[in-house]
Amino acid sequence: MLRLDNENQKQPSLWESVLPPELFKLNEELTGVDQLLDDERFLAPFQKKFDMKIGRPTTAVTTYLRMMYLKYRYQMGYEVLVKEVSDSFAWRRFCHLSLEDKVPESSTLIKLTHKYGEVTVKALNDALVLKLKESKVVRGKKLRIDTTVVESDIHYPTDTGLLNDGIKVVTHAVARLEKLVPKIGKGFVNHTRKAKKLYLRLMKVMKGRTGKDTEAVKRTQQELAKISESVIGSGKAVQKELRPYRRKAPLINSLAGRLDKWIEAVEQIIGQTKEVIKGNRHLPGRLVSLFDTGARPVRKGKSHKDTEFGRKILIGETDHGIISTYEVLEGNPSDVTLLQKGVKGHRRLFRKRLKAVAGDRGFYSRHNEEWLQNNRVKQISIPARGKISRERRQYQRQPWFRRLQRFRAGIEAKISLLKRKYGLSRSLMRGDEGTKIWVGQGILSYNLWQAVRIG
Repeated sequence: MLRLDNENQKQPSLWESVLPPELFKLNEELTGVDQLLDDERFLAPFQKKFDMKIGRPTTAVTTYLRMMYLKYRYQMGYEVLVKEVSDSFAWRRFCHLSLEDKVPESSTLIKLTHKYGEVTVKALNDALVLKLKESKVVRGKKLRIDTTVVESDIHYPTDTGLLNDGIKVVTHAVARLEKLVPKIGKGFVNHTRKAKKLYLRLMKVMKGRTGKDTEAVKRTQQELAKISESVIGSGKAVQKELRPYRRKAPLINSLAGRLDKWIEAVEQIIGQTKEVIKGNRHLPGRLVSLFDTGARPVRKGKSHKDTEFGRKILIGETDHGIISTYEVLEGNPSDVTLLQKGVKGHRRLFRKRLKAVAGDRGFYSRHNEEWLQNNRVKQISIPARGKISRERRQYQRQPWFRRLQRFRAGIEAKISLLKRKYGLSRSLMRGDEGTKIWVGQGILSYNLWQAVRIG
């Protein structure tokens, strides 16, 4: 049963009436965020999708929202968050928890985060932007857009490292299944020790590479690929043996499903390793992680980090520093193809108010410029790429164009702030859905913080 607020919140407990009121006093930021989240529109996404009248009462939505704000605002893990809220009178009051109420456990918060999903988080962000629009704090006449990368929580991927990981996870999954079903896996051989020795030997060779030991590297890679193929063959035999047992026990079915996933991923890694040995290093859809198969290598041209492994995101920011639209993208699409998506995401909330759009030269194309003009955007500040004509140079030297380019430059600082203070440098939730939740929660926390500053 969905519970919106705690029953004890409106009436203070005996201890709260005895203790000094200074202990429960909120600072200016938390007071402002609390007032913003008191609006009923922030409860509507939960009521629309999860409102049930039967079952055990859930953690109050008001408590969940405020705890997630604290988590992303101060970059805490779930266990640390629970401990800090438990120990602070002020944070308890902010989270609508009396001294008698029990703070939700970390496992409960994790389950709720996955249950509510990224659609609910996006609806909350939209509700906040619309609230600021209706109160005329934000007008939405200007938009600046840019892209960045949210890295996945994975180690630097190499084909040999992924093969070694694949051998370990398949072997571990089969070992767990053997304990549940003793009759299976009699022919499965544990190759993890041999694979580890090969991998460490390869790492020693790679550290001292001089260009003369290419053949030694290839031989080691081929040996590791052969061991992986042997493990996959044995794993497929275990899959066949499991068929009669999968329907009988949910745990066996769950572990067998994981084994299927690992085998499929390792087969793909074996294929791409063989292509690299042949000399083909341009592989579309290359797998860079067993645990986050949607992560992709993204080149952004940074001097300190040539390639990032994760997901590209599009961010659109309007006046007063409020992020009006964002999207976690699939693969590494060109910025040219993303301009219309960013403008449409902004206009979904602000209708026809958009008068100026600013972006870097990566978003420029003649088609994009014409599309913006047809959509009644009066000022388009996107520098052209390549060698430009004299007329274009004069156009880009106009005061309003330069002013909008200075406005555009501010989004670089905003992206840096989101990465440093709101967790967008690395997503600690895996998969496409997990990354969308992580990014959405971080942006919601930032928007709440910024709304208090400008309100």
